[in-house]
Amino acid sequence: MIVHDYLTQRGGAERVALAMHRAFPSAPIFTSLFEPDRTFPEFRDVDVRTLPLNSVGAFRRNHRLAMPLLAPAFSMLVLKADVVLCSSSGWAHGTQADGRKVVYCHTPARWLYQTDRYLAGRGRFMRSGFALVRPALVGWDRRAARTANRYLTQSILVQERIRSLYGIEAEIVPAPYAVSTSVEATPIQGLETGFFLCVSRLLPYKNVDAVLTAFAGMQSERLVVVGDGPERVRLMGHAPGNAKFLGSVSDGQLAWLYASSRGLVSASYEDYGLTPLEAAAFGKPSVVLRWGGFLDTVIENETGIFFDEPTPLAIRAAVLGVNGQFVADRIRAHAATFSEGRFVDRLREIVACEATHA
Repeated sequence: MIVHDYLTQRGGAERVALAMHRAFPSAPIFTSLFEPDRTFPEFRDVDVRTLPLNSVGAFRRNHRLAMPLLAPAFSMLVLKADVVLCSSSGWAHGTQADGRKVVYCHTPARWLYQTDRYLAGRGRFMRSGFALVRPALVGWDRRAARTANRYLTQSILVQERIRSLYGIEAEIVPAPYAVSTSVEATPIQGLETGFFLCVSRLLPYKNVDAVLTAFAGMQSERLVVVGDGPERVRLMGHAPGNAKFLGSVSDGQLAWLYASSRGLVSASYEDYGLTPLEAAAFGKPSVVLRWGGFLDTVIENETGIFFDEPTPLAIRAAVLGVNGQFVADRIRAHAATFSEGRFVDRLREIVACEATHA
């Protein structure tokens, strides 16, 4: 059985949940909330089983409204199986397993341990309300972590965070990139090739505003932004004329965008550098912040360029440094080391090992 926090958005964690299901195609996915139109369409063909919270439409449209209820909701979920595989960024690891429990931790909850960054730009009421419930949630989170038989994660940064917060040694099993180069590419009408691409949920810590400001000073370059989120209206309000927002796109459209771009740009504080791997699968370099998960997936001057701080000036200088020096075949070879096949094989080995102890 597989458990995932919520299926209400399109992000890296949801792609990992799909890869887990491809590793164990007969396993149902238990989740708190499921909004098929807001997540990847492949979940429509999966046996998704939701918690009672899913009956509240407002929660499906905005999972943050359900935050005070998610901890008790998962604590009441009891699953009987030899092995329960939890895909968690903060909630699913609270599931009670009548058997062995393996947690794939994308990151310990940002809203608990990176509160200032996660709540940046949110209203005073939300910040004050969260301060009241945070101590109880921290206690719940750490107790839930100790119920796992095995912890897995995706990057050195998150491995260190898990060790520091929970005292648990997690094995690194790098998440695979999921945008296939063999998918039929779907062109975006009216968009000429040769742009830079930013693929991101539109949240404060993603620093998309800094990328937009950087491109405002490079009128000879173009930026295409893929993704959605609560920051979209604000970001579009001050976007320069050489930036275009596409919102959510299909995998076919995303494949065309990567293949047609000059490269990827990201100034985000990422726990795992997934989008550079997607770009690399198409032989495209990445221009990214020298921080966190990007250090696991980008090789400097071979598959991309780093900048040291998420400021428009630093981003602009790095983007201007992309001048044809990258070798597409080398970039693709690097991406191949993070394939879904490798991820699936290791996950099956781990689950089989745990099943012997059930």
